[in-house]
Amino acid sequence: MHPTDRLRRSAWLGALLLAGHAHVATAQNAPGITATLEAASDERRRGLSWSDGEAVLRGSVSVPVADGLSLDGTATTLWGSNRHGGADAVLDLGATYARDLGGFRLTAEGRYHLFPGASNQGYGEVGAIAGFTLGPANLDLGARYAPRQSAIGGDNLYLSTSAAVGIPGTPFTLSGHVGRSSGDVRDPLRAARLRPDGNYWDHGVALDWYQGRWSAGLRYADTDIDAPNSVHAGASLIARVGFTL
Repeated sequence: MHPTDRLRRSAWLGALLLAGHAHVATAQNAPGITATLEAASDERRRGLSWSDGEAVLRGSVSVPVADGLSLDGTATTLWGSNRHGGADAVLDLGATYARDLGGFRLTAEGRYHLFPGASNQGYGEVGAIAGFTLGPANLDLGARYAPRQSAIGGDNLYLSTSAAVGIPGTPFTLSGHVGRSSGDVRDPLRAARLRPDGNYWDHGVALDWYQGRWSAGLRYADTDIDAPNSVHAGASLIARVGFTL
């Protein structure tokens, strides 16, 4: 590895560990704030690896500011991601508003994705999720939309359905999802960031363990993207471990 790359990676690792320490201190002094520090074998979103298949560190914090409204931030190492113009990390910044109506939970969110270490890569999206809980199980229907932006070569719509159930008598939760990415293409090269083979489906299943503040999990992810365009988009098994304040 080139010395500059090694220094850059060390700097991001130190920044994330410092952020995690700051989140811990904040959470201990501000009720309602939650913070999490995780390590994972890949950063895979909607079936696509954002970290070129490399392991990542992730720090996140959620700050409630009003009834049902929270401000959220997540920082994830990307180690010079080819998918995102050589970005060293992704910062997901935004807000979430949630309301319970009967047995339903309705959520609206807005996010902006920043990519330190790369130029002209940032983009924003909005989303809505409707969830229903029945005993230990819940079902979510979601839609997330990134309006037309030059950084993603057009617009992008992601529709998904997911389900999760706690396994009775155990600390395990089993979940699965199916999603569909589509959108208008204005710049094919930039649009390939989020849709390398045009419109596509992704799916996955996960088994997660929760014990106190600790959690761990295994997730299987795959897409229907054709082989010539399936670099970091094929079947993968991802492991993670995390600690939440």
